[in-house]
Amino acid sequence: MNILSGKSVTENLRGANPMLFTVYAAVSAFCLYTCIYAFRKTFTAATFDGLEYAGTSYKVWLVIFQIVGYGMAKFFGIRYIAELKASSRTRGILLMVTIAGFSWLLFALVPAPYNIIFLFMNGFPLGLVWGMVFGYLEGRRTTEVLGAALSVSFIFSAGLCRSVGAYLMLEWNVPELWMPFAASCVFLLPLLIFLWLLDKVPPPSSLDEALRTRRQPMHKSERRNFLAAFMPGIVLFVVAYMLLTIFRDFRENFASDIWKTVGFGDSPEIYAQTETPVTIAVLLVMGSLMLIRSNIVALMVNHVIIIVGMILVGVSTFLFQESFISAPVWMVLIGLGLYLGYVPFNSIFFDRLIAAFSYVGTVGFIMYIADAFGYLGTIAVVLFRELGLAELSWLDFFITSGYILSVTGTVLISGSMIYFHKKHRLITAETVTVEQVR
Repeated sequence: MNILSGKSVTENLRGANPMLFTVYAAVSAFCLYTCIYAFRKTFTAATFDGLEYAGTSYKVWLVIFQIVGYGMAKFFGIRYIAELKASSRTRGILLMVTIAGFSWLLFALVPAPYNIIFLFMNGFPLGLVWGMVFGYLEGRRTTEVLGAALSVSFIFSAGLCRSVGAYLMLEWNVPELWMPFAASCVFLLPLLIFLWLLDKVPPPSSLDEALRTRRQPMHKSERRNFLAAFMPGIVLFVVAYMLLTIFRDFRENFASDIWKTVGFGDSPEIYAQTETPVTIAVLLVMGSLMLIRSNIVALMVNHVIIIVGMILVGVSTFLFQESFISAPVWMVLIGLGLYLGYVPFNSIFFDRLIAAFSYVGTVGFIMYIADAFGYLGTIAVVLFRELGLAELSWLDFFITSGYILSVTGTVLISGSMIYFHKKHRLITAETVTVEQVR
């Protein structure tokens, strides 16, 4: 394949063997978002011990401001991402990443606590990037593999970025306040390379559209009609996704505090070691869904996988509390359960939902609705924990949250599964009746 010309790359990919195309797009998306994630999460490798303002730890302030920015971006993205044209994705990603990187420079230059505001400046632009990147991958025959590759990137990159951040501080003596900017510089060049590669991916083919429904921007009337058609099911899976987002964000933002509590505070490699097997396992499970041609069957299987993941979170937490498994094994199992629930919502679940009901639109719209309320819940829980449950350690709060997610989330997703199954049967029956009348 000639890669000297951007045009030739796209043309060759359009006519390439499906496996070659899938590997190219999957690797490009995975590596790109891994680099982008470094602009967001490396700061969580620092603990900022001893810093406290207004009775609240400095790190909690940082987490809150970044989540507020990220969450506000999700509400903004409900419209912005739904209406975004394909031609604007690359420029949009470049602009968002530039703003995020510049915010870390200002964070390092401006003294605490005044630099807290730059976490908001970092979170808002990065909150829009996911929808832009996934826009390259949705609506294809191999979207399961492509979406899984993109989604597991934040599992792998969460560990990698924290390990890089910890390494910069422990081995290169980079100060905590400068570490996020230094880590962003490390990932900048590969980010640009993988963005260029992903930008050469051609749009979905006519066969893709026939199998997965045509994808196009959704304007106000189309968004309103979609919500009206599926509101009960949307409410059920959005609330379940809120629980997953809260648990996932808590695990990521305070992983260093949790590891420190269980005796692994001086092991920077522990992050990558525990996240890598989770990444591989989730990628295999999600990618295998590509073998299911029926969109409604795949949607139901997605529900089952999410339920299994939620149950695994509760079971593994119980085993850890009873000392049947060690802390590293627990973190691997709880990460596997968490991401078996979380990853489908960030790609495959919504792609199959649209295809199952032959709805012409875009995954970005419904994904950003779920994300918006998910991060709203994260903000509320972090504030509640800090202001109302300060006597609980991060570890105890994490364990309690795991049980809540496992029980409540399972009930909600089971309800969603029943709703969409009945909805599809009803629509199918109505279609058959109309055909018979004709």
